[in-house]
Amino acid sequence: MTDSRKPAISLRKQPKQARSEASVSIILQAAVQVLAKEGATRFTTARVAEKAGVSIGSLYQYFPNKAAILFRLQSDEWKQTTDMLSRLLEDSATPPLQRLRNLVHAFLRSECEEADMRVALDDAAPLYRHAPEARETRQKGEQAIVRFMQEVLPDADDAHRQRVGELITATMSKVGKAFSQTPRTEVEIEAYATAMSDMFCAYLERSG
Repeated sequence: MTDSRKPAISLRKQPKQARSEASVSIILQAAVQVLAKEGATRFTTARVAEKAGVSIGSLYQYFPNKAAILFRLQSDEWKQTTDMLSRLLEDSATPPLQRLRNLVHAFLRSECEEADMRVALDDAAPLYRHAPEARETRQKGEQAIVRFMQEVLPDADDAHRQRVGELITATMSKVGKAFSQTPRTEVEIEAYATAMSDMFCAYLERSG
C-alpha cells in the first residue's frame, strides 16, 4: 500500500519524443495557471487536465499525482535559482563581494517578480519537502555556497564558513519572502537589495 504521507513525486514516464515533451510542457503550463488561480489547497490533477485540454489518463502517464506536478514546478524554480546562484557566485572575473551583491539584487528581484507562484509552492511544500528528490535538488545550491565561502573566507575553519553561509542564505530566503509579499517598485527593490548587500558584505569582512 502506498504511504499517502509520502506520495511519489517523480515522473511516471520520462518524455523521450518531441510530442511527449510538448505534452509535459502543456501540462506544466496549465498547472502554473491553475496554481496561480486556485492556490495549493484547491489544486487538483483534474483541474490541471481540464486546463491543459488533455484527459486525466494522459496526465497520469507522466505525473502519478498532484504532488508530482507541484514538485516538478518547485524543482524547476529551484533549478533556476540554483543556476543563477552558481553563475553569479562563480563569476571569477568579478570580485567576490561584488558577486554577492549581484546575487542579492538578482534574487530579490526574482522573488518579487514571482511572488504569487512562490507563495503557492510554499503552501504545497509539505507534500514533497522531505522527499529524497527534494533534498538532492537543494544540495546543488548549497554546494555553490560552500565553494564561495571557501574562496571568500579562506582562513576560516569549515564550521565557521558553514555558519556564515547558512546565516546569509537563510536571511536572504526569509527576508526575500517577506519583502515580496507586498508589491514593490523597482526603486524599492534596488534600495532594499543594496541595504541587504551592505549588511552581508560587512558581516563577511568582519568574519574574514
